Amino acid sequence: MDTVFWGALLRFAQAFIQATPTILVGLIVAGVFRRLLGYEGTRRLFGNNSRRSLLQAWAVGMLLPVCSLGVIPVMREMRRAGVSGGAILAFGLTAPLFNPISVLYGLTLSDPIVILTFSFCSLLIVTVMGIGWDKLFPNTSEMSPDPPKVALGIKRMLSVGIYGAREVIGANSLYIFIALIGVAVLSVLLPQGFLQDAAEHNDPWAPLFMTWIAIPIYATPMTAMVQLAAMFQHGNSVGAAFALLALGAGANIGILVWMVQEFSLRKTATWFALLVSVVILLSYTVDKPLYPRGVEPIGHTHAFDIYCAPFHSGINNAFPLAVKILREKTAPHELVSMLALSLLIVTGIVLHFCDRQRKIEAWLERQPEAPPSMDLVIPGPVLGAISLVGLIGLSVLGCYVYYPPPSEILEEMRIANTEVSSATISKDWDTAQYWIPIYDNWSRKLQVSMYLRGQTITPFHRAKSRVLRDKLESLKHGIESEDVEDSRKIGIEVTNAFYRMKHAYAQ
Repeated sequence: MDTVFWGALLRFAQAFIQATPTILVGLIVAGVFRRLLGYEGTRRLFGNNSRRSLLQAWAVGMLLPVCSLGVIPVMREMRRAGVSGGAILAFGLTAPLFNPISVLYGLTLSDPIVILTFSFCSLLIVTVMGIGWDKLFPNTSEMSPDPPKVALGIKRMLSVGIYGAREVIGANSLYIFIALIGVAVLSVLLPQGFLQDAAEHNDPWAPLFMTWIAIPIYATPMTAMVQLAAMFQHGNSVGAAFALLALGAGANIGILVWMVQEFSLRKTATWFALLVSVVILLSYTVDKPLYPRGVEPIGHTHAFDIYCAPFHSGINNAFPLAVKILREKTAPHELVSMLALSLLIVTGIVLHFCDRQRKIEAWLERQPEAPPSMDLVIPGPVLGAISLVGLIGLSVLGCYVYYPPPSEILEEMRIANTEVSSATISKDWDTAQYWIPIYDNWSRKLQVSMYLRGQTITPFHRAKSRVLRDKLESLKHGIESEDVEDSRKIGIEVTNAFYRMKHAYAQ
């Protein structure tokens, strides 16, 4: 029982930690909508419930770096502003699927046409769901009273932070918690390795099976793209990969619960049934045409291990193992985001108990007796637009940080190669298994880095990278079987493949 509990808690914690950066972004965006743009400005941003509302919802969703958890506070604020239900849902489905960092990573899948087709199909889903909602359930928008304007100066920026602190301990946390519970429950229901034989290309039920598995799943856009990369490398079902992306990254149970509370169970069930139907239809449509040529199905995959139980039922040290995994897998930017979110939560708790009458908001909204004489007054909507553009700019900058120059990536790959080779020789299987996915990830980042910097990726480059990743996959299987001689032999092949790839990219 301890194994099941700590395993579920580990999966819950992993998903939450991965989501913290985009949850913070979502709170900031929602605060900008409320305090800087105002409800009128927010409606204008999303097309004033006109025919162009869906198009503008796509555009905003594709540019803002949020996941299906980070989008929840934004959707709630859009609802308060009186944005139409179709535009809200179009934004809510688009934003998690088009994270700029993850879309760039998707270009390393197999062929750029794959990610372009997936993107087109995702937009088709958004269009059908947005139009379908407005046709089936017209006039569902409700407008709350406009929030009071905040005084000029630093108070306007401070008000965004105060808004985020109050919202993070409110209903947003409940919906986020419900979404993450789906991940924990799935890990309880699925034993370790249960999905390793799932989603085979020759299985006609694979897209349908993955659709139902993806419903309780929460995956960040980057996690979903990493899984897609593994599925293409292993020769899994393309339709299953699309279903995982559309439902696993694009939606979650928390959003459905919010929809039930806002729009009723009947409307939510009708909309969700339509969503699942469209996803299944498109999954089977792309399954055969997009299957990569020259890929031999391996027969099993580790791409879905993060949705199953992390531990075997018989182990006795689940808690220390869970702590170790969290320490190893948590990235530096996630630690910073956790610290910032924790500070926001503590602030929200203090405000809840010490300022129930919202005196701080009253102070922020108190207008000065005389307008400032020397300051340059920037209208709130303009400041809001600047903030949103700034977030987009930071997202672009984040792409260059996440994908450093090729020379730096090659150096990181050299270090990873050394760690994998030495661990294989010394039979340190745990260390080798830790470094292999890092090594694989750097090989994909190398291609994206060259895309970003305008360098040409030739078929020769792709072939050498694919050979290296295939050797790493073979090494992983050899380590799992603890075949010492075979693993050492493949380890040497990995090193040779790395230097051939490095030479190819240096030309």
